[in-house]
Amino acid sequence: MNLAPNPRVLVPLALLAVYLVWGSTYLAIRLALESWPPFTMAATRFLVAGGVLYAFLRWRGMAAPTRPQWINAAFSGTLLLGLGNGLVCYAEQSVASGIAAVAVAGMPLFAAVFTGLYGQWPRRAEWLGLAVGFAGVILLNLGAGMSAAPLGAIALITAAAAWAFGSVWSRRRNMPPGAMNTAAQMLCGGAALTLGALLAGERPPASPSLDATLALVYLIVFGSLLAFTAYLYLLQAVRPLLATSYAYVNPPVAVLLGAWFGGETIHAGDVAAMAIILAGVALITLTKSQPRVPAGRPGPNVED
Repeated sequence: MNLAPNPRVLVPLALLAVYLVWGSTYLAIRLALESWPPFTMAATRFLVAGGVLYAFLRWRGMAAPTRPQWINAAFSGTLLLGLGNGLVCYAEQSVASGIAAVAVAGMPLFAAVFTGLYGQWPRRAEWLGLAVGFAGVILLNLGAGMSAAPLGAIALITAAAAWAFGSVWSRRRNMPPGAMNTAAQMLCGGAALTLGALLAGERPPASPSLDATLALVYLIVFGSLLAFTAYLYLLQAVRPLLATSYAYVNPPVAVLLGAWFGGETIHAGDVAAMAIILAGVALITLTKSQPRVPAGRPGPNVED
C-alpha cells in the first residue's frame, strides 16, 4: 500500500489554503496593527512560527540546514517575508486591507516576467489568464472606489515585486528540504524584520488589545505555519503561475470579509469583477503542465 502523499490531493488543498487563508490575513493584519507596529508585528509573527516549527522538526530528527541552504533561505526569506510581507504590513497603516490585496494582485505579472528571464515564458492560455485576472482586479478596485496613499502604494508594488522575485529565484537554489524550508525562511525573514523594526525605532506594545493579540495568533498559526508551508510546497510542485495565482483570489476574499465583518457594501460591479478574476484563475489552473525543464541548481530536481 502506497502511503506517499498524492500531489493530486495535496496541490488542491495547498491552493485552497493560500486562496482562502491568505485572503483573510489582510483583515487580520489590519486588526493586529491596532496595537502592534508593522515591522515588530511581522517579526514576532515569523520568529514565533519559525522557531516553533524549527524546534519541532529538530526534535523529530530532521537535519539542520547546511550553510549554503541557510544563505539561500536568508536571501529568499528576506525577499518574501522581510520585504514582501513587511511592506504590506507597513502599507496597511494608511491603506485599507481590500486595496492592499488588490495592489498585491499584480504579483503574478512580476512572477511571469521573472520566470521568463529564466527561459520559461508563460504560454498563450496563461498570458490570457493573467490579463483576464488583472482586468478583474482593476474593475474590483474601481468598483470599490478605493485609493491608496502614495507611500503605501509604492510599498505594495515593491512588496509584490520582491515576493515574485524571491519565489522564482528560490526554485533554482539549494533550499532546505520540506518543512525545514518553511522554518528557515521564517526565521531569516523574522530576523530581517527585527532589523527593520529597530531601524524604524519601533517598540513592542505594553498592553496590546485582545483583538490585536488574537489576530496575531491567527497570523502565526494559519497565515504562517499553515499557508506559508502550503505555498512553499506549491513552488516546488507546480508552475510558478499556478503557485502565485492566489494573488488574484485574495482580493475577492478580502473584500467579502470586509463586507462581512466591517459592514462594507458590495455592489453588482464588485460581484462581476470577482467572477472575472476567478475566470482568469481558471485559465491558469486548467492549463496543462509542460514537460520538466532542468532548473540548473544543486539539490533535488523540481517539476516546472
